[in-house]
Amino acid sequence: MSPFSVTTFGWHELITIIGLAGVAGILFWGVITMGRGGAYNKNNSNKIMRYRIIGQAFVLLVFLTLLWLKREA
Repeated sequence: MSPFSVTTFGWHELITIIGLAGVAGILFWGVITMGRGGAYNKNNSNKIMRYRIIGQAFVLLVFLTLLWLKREA
């Protein structure tokens, strides 16, 4: 069976993909804000970077938890 088979795609993969998409969305939000410049960038660029770092930490914790749960099963 292929590792990319639809039958092996479970809820833990879906959670991981949603988390990664969320972090990517925050990253693109920051890049677009930086590219536009102006007052909005000056007021919010550090805040957006903090959101991304917090999001990455959260997704990493979820990912490690899912790996641990999968190993225990």
